[in-house]
Amino acid sequence: MDVRRELGIRPVINARSYSTKLGGAPMLPEVLEAMRQIADVCVRMDELQDAASRIITEATGAEAGIVTSGAAAGLTLAAAAAIAGLDVTRMNRLPDTSGVPCEIVLHRSHRNDYDHSLRAAGARLVEVGYSYYTFPYEVEQAIGENTAALYYQAGGAGMAIPFPEFVQIAHRHGKPVIVDAAAELPPAGRLRSYIAAGADMVTFSGGKHLRGPQSTGILCGRADLILSAALQHQDMDVFPHSWPLRRLIADGRLAGPPHHGLGRGFKVGKEEIAGLMTALLMYPDRDFQAELDGWRRDMECIAAAATAAGVAASVRFPQDSGRTVPQAVIGVDAASAGMTANDVINALQEGEPRIFVFEQLGDQGTIVFMPEALKAGDADLIATRLRRILEQRS
Repeated sequence: MDVRRELGIRPVINARSYSTKLGGAPMLPEVLEAMRQIADVCVRMDELQDAASRIITEATGAEAGIVTSGAAAGLTLAAAAAIAGLDVTRMNRLPDTSGVPCEIVLHRSHRNDYDHSLRAAGARLVEVGYSYYTFPYEVEQAIGENTAALYYQAGGAGMAIPFPEFVQIAHRHGKPVIVDAAAELPPAGRLRSYIAAGADMVTFSGGKHLRGPQSTGILCGRADLILSAALQHQDMDVFPHSWPLRRLIADGRLAGPPHHGLGRGFKVGKEEIAGLMTALLMYPDRDFQAELDGWRRDMECIAAAATAAGVAASVRFPQDSGRTVPQAVIGVDAASAGMTANDVINALQEGEPRIFVFEQLGDQGTIVFMPEALKAGDADLIATRLRRILEQRS
């Protein structure tokens, strides 16, 4: 059966990076094979997560880790772990945080759509500083008796206190630091750098540069906090005297097993865990230079097609954020070109094959093409379509 035909799905060309709304990037064949191998067996999910933790620990330098249903889910679980710790009554109450320290301190410049994931756990966000500058004392004075954690958006826009100094302030007050590093790969070294710099919990996307299943992520960090996150994530249809993890009760770490937690809806299947761990094991052996060279060729191919009047093209590397991924940036002067950037974006989306680009800057006359999810030959197809669209309007 051809499932795409059965569902009536038309594949698209994704020049928008590892975009979730476009299904992310194609998975590696070895990842698909790992998912197939584990699909027809039953396993204890806590044991599978323990095995994943050993691989995550080796890859990141963290004390422990779990596979989550995406980096956003990892942020919610991280916030829940910081708020509840190993207090099962607090776990059972979340997201009700009345009377419980639940504030998370963060730079105002690091506010973004994804911090809703923190608030979903019942956290209250406390902003400090301004987009153009934040003083260390502002972070220091925002920490109080209701503070549960501090949050840092890796690669965030605006000015922020250097991460090592941010960590020092948090740890001076005994508070954990949560880092959102969902899209910070490449370079590959960032898998370890945040933990090495003192982060207590870090979340990465599993479906971006790691090339695992799109709906996966990694949450890694301090063992006690990862245990809390895992307990609020796993199937807790268990009973004290037969729970395989009843040692946690016997040694006094838990008063008893918690009920299904805040993260129960973030269930990760055994296939996703096996797929992501296969991708993570393969990650150090990938030829990143060859990947980068291919990305550059693709972006140069697309930029070379934008030669019409009123259109300017360049390949930007590294990105303004510092990410070491090239982009083809097309500027459209509507008055000279006879069309707007949004006209071009819509024509690409509505043609055949359908091509999707980073459209956020369309109102500013800019179209951005990203290479990470492109397959062999896609750049040539994009260049042909782009050239035809520009020629029709010029």
